[in-house]
Amino acid sequence: MASMIELIRRKRDGEALSAEEVAWVIAEYTAEAVPDYQMAAMLMAIFHRGLDPAELAAWTEAMLHSGDVLDLSAIAAPKVDKHSTGGIGDKASIPLAPMVAACGIAVPMMSGRGLGHTGGTLDKLESIPGFRTALDPAEFADIVDRVGLVLAGQSETLVPADRRMYALRDATGTVPSIPLIASSIMSKKLAEDLDGLVLDVKVGSGAFMKDETTARRLADTMIGIGQAHDTPVTAVLSDMDQPLGREVGNANEIIESIAVLRGEGPPDLVELVYALGAEMLALGGVTQDRAEAHTRLETAVTSGAALDVFASVIEAQGGDPSVVESDSALPTAPHRTAVTAAESGFVIRCDALDIGLAAVSLGAGRERKEDSIDPGVGITVLKKLGDGVEKSERLAVVAYRDDGRLEAARRRLDTAWQVGPEPVILPPLVLDTVA
Repeated sequence: MASMIELIRRKRDGEALSAEEVAWVIAEYTAEAVPDYQMAAMLMAIFHRGLDPAELAAWTEAMLHSGDVLDLSAIAAPKVDKHSTGGIGDKASIPLAPMVAACGIAVPMMSGRGLGHTGGTLDKLESIPGFRTALDPAEFADIVDRVGLVLAGQSETLVPADRRMYALRDATGTVPSIPLIASSIMSKKLAEDLDGLVLDVKVGSGAFMKDETTARRLADTMIGIGQAHDTPVTAVLSDMDQPLGREVGNANEIIESIAVLRGEGPPDLVELVYALGAEMLALGGVTQDRAEAHTRLETAVTSGAALDVFASVIEAQGGDPSVVESDSALPTAPHRTAVTAAESGFVIRCDALDIGLAAVSLGAGRERKEDSIDPGVGITVLKKLGDGVEKSERLAVVAYRDDGRLEAARRRLDTAWQVGPEPVILPPLVLDTVA
């Protein structure tokens, strides 16, 4: 086998690696025989040169089998998961999973941490006191069986190559790469022994895919990987030019998620949750009719069943289930300040990327892989596209802990909104569904 240096050079120069070479790279990195700095160079080479179909298949297969693969065959209910490619304020998984589980689908949800400017479901969940996202495969399977839902990260033994690479990609600017995104997502999902997978592929300023053409390529790539492993995949393309919902952060996004489970919550977040839920119920064979799926999901909310499932999974994973009744146990930053409009008119831009980067500056995300998350800081977006606003009216409220971090965030927030004299035509939230 060629040395890692030689394989990096070949990939850098646009050559294809063999399946055996790809398997060697993944195995050696997982065993820590290849250091982070060499894998970082390989990731950058892939970022610029891509992976051809054979390389991508080999890369995904090697990651999938870098550790254990779950066996959930003893669970009778259909097993369907959902994954987002990452956005700002994207807490959709948190209310969605218990709603779908309350409708009879088993949801073995393996989520990730924040990447770049986007938030991570695990980081949000860990703002709940005591909530454990690190579960071994046996406990993971047991909670799915008992509760119908688990919300966890990768264990030490499940797809360990991706667990190590995930943080490295975040710290090296190699996140927005179609083959790296596709192989990362699909290796974890295929390890879950699923009957179906729904993808929320984000498009726009706050997404890694900035345009619909690129987003479709990513969706098609992941659908193809699923087909090769006999796992049906449906992809929903959704807009991410502005944040989803009103809250951007961690603990504040848990509060907003619980509001959705109570039948409240902002209209755009609710719309997307129901759209994704309908696709999950269809893949699970509960119903093929989207209107009926919407009704079933709505009943799960109005009956309180979905909220009960969320409380149950919090308790099963060591968290404090009282947060579904009161947010007093959730962390909160001590200080508040407002972002105000410089003029009257209508919001014609509410930039998701600027707001996401501002949240990272506050401490809601990571600038380096070893950074810790401050779960209490965040941004409440009060004005979004099309909203009317008066001069000096609040556009957002910032919860912060540190003046220096606030100053860095302010530089982003001061340019995140643009006000014009005429309202804009709002783009659709759900752009398309691809299967």
